[in-house]
Amino acid sequence: MNQSTFIAALLFDGQGGATELDPEQVNAWRPEQGTLWVHIDCANERGCEWLSQQSGVGELVADALLSNDTRPRISHLNEQSLIFLRGVNLSEGASPEDMVSLRIVIDSQRIISTRRRKLLSVSDLIESLHQGDGPANSSDFLVRLCHYLTLRIDAVIATFEDRMAQIEENVLEQSNPAGERKALMEIRRQTIQLRRYLAPQREAMLKMVTERKAWLLADDRLYLQESTDRLIRSVEELDAIRERAVVTQEELASQVNDQMNQRMYVMSLIAALFLPLGFLTGLLGVNIGGIPGTDNPGAFVWFSGMLIAVMVAILGFFKLKRWF
Repeated sequence: MNQSTFIAALLFDGQGGATELDPEQVNAWRPEQGTLWVHIDCANERGCEWLSQQSGVGELVADALLSNDTRPRISHLNEQSLIFLRGVNLSEGASPEDMVSLRIVIDSQRIISTRRRKLLSVSDLIESLHQGDGPANSSDFLVRLCHYLTLRIDAVIATFEDRMAQIEENVLEQSNPAGERKALMEIRRQTIQLRRYLAPQREAMLKMVTERKAWLLADDRLYLQESTDRLIRSVEELDAIRERAVVTQEELASQVNDQMNQRMYVMSLIAALFLPLGFLTGLLGVNIGGIPGTDNPGAFVWFSGMLIAVMVAILGFFKLKRWF
């Protein structure tokens, strides 16, 4: 295989294995030789040139495989199917919701796929073919690909559920509300972005199952239905996580409001306690004639005692009213 042209060019042997082909062998391939899979990097000029000029897929299909529009969907051109799918991004340092697109044109004898970023599910397929445990034909290829994609989507959503459960526990324990608000915002953002692509991918996979094509075998259609059902459940779980995040955020806001109200209540009680004391000290502190006790050495002690008595009376009144 010429790495400068294709990421992979594999001829299925029908038993789970595959033979690597170079560009000349790919161009000389005939359907009777077996199923051919060519995987191309859209950033590779030689691969794109082969796709546009030598693959024989037609200008419309070639443009679709190289386009930037990667919303999951499926369309049919005679016996060929043009399929756009997405997988979660599990590359090091990447965010799972930054989903990686995969474009495929497939029929009973040939598969051509393109990518712009590495997708681990495709790497799994290539590795399985090298180990002799890969797909035997086009139908098996699509079923396995959807299975790998769905498995990784399930794993990512499971981590979201674990994070959501931890956030809910932290909110109930009323620990670090500021940090939990940030975590809630992040998980809501991630689930919204994931659902943006998973919902149309669900529709595309449902369409694959319901629309009968000659290259998709009846037995494989059942396995594809299973992957589709799992993806439907994944979308429903995403919706549930978003709803839990909304409810948790409302609970967190309620807790913050309660804390604020409690603090304002305490400050109001303190202000009510010291308001009459401040009034008395301010009244007797004016610098004018006639202030009582100015010539009495014990006036300060009596005045302090009066202030303490007023404070005790106010506290007694608060206690009687059960204000604290």
